[in-house]
Amino acid sequence: MLDTSEVIAAFTEEHVHKLTGLSRGRLRYWDKTGFFAPAYVGTGKSPFRRVYSFRDLVALRTLEMLRVQNNVPLQHLRKVADKLAHLKDELWTTTTLWVLNRRVVVQLTGDDKPQEVLSGQYVLGIPLGRVIADTERDVTALRRRADNDKGRVTKTRGISRNALVIAGTRIRVDSVRRLHEDGYSHEQILAEYPDLTEADIVAALGHKPLAA
Repeated sequence: MLDTSEVIAAFTEEHVHKLTGLSRGRLRYWDKTGFFAPAYVGTGKSPFRRVYSFRDLVALRTLEMLRVQNNVPLQHLRKVADKLAHLKDELWTTTTLWVLNRRVVVQLTGDDKPQEVLSGQYVLGIPLGRVIADTERDVTALRRRADNDKGRVTKTRGISRNALVIAGTRIRVDSVRRLHEDGYSHEQILAEYPDLTEADIVAALGHKPLAA
């Protein structure tokens, strides 16, 4: 299984909403009540005040399966978290979990998949390896640039201090220009910024900056 401690990434509340399906209101409520806080919480009202790690993202996907898809009550999840507090954040990322009658069953000893004793009812398992793999896949898709972004420059509030950037990236137009002015060829600029295309470089160099 992938060691999520080796994955370094930062995700905004908007990213987490898109990748987990959890509403911004639910994320903020879980943070406010201390049930699940992001890796970093800043001050002020910036949209980047709450920053989630990849480990947070996997944990929240697991919680979404439990709370939303399987209707496990939040109060029950709180009790599970309290009971297994010694696992810390590993509870939601590397522990095998099952749901039975809206209650979480946890397997810590490596025994066979648990069943309800009287009825033999199958218990739904959540394979964390698949959650991690699916999360990685969707993160890659989220970051993939749309074709209509290539070869365009844009300005978006809150991105790179409102500077002109290559559409679909945070790469500033003036950064590309400086490399060109320093004698870099298009191939060398692409080596510095692998996410760019030839069309992006042409657009950046062809864009006429506004007069000061």
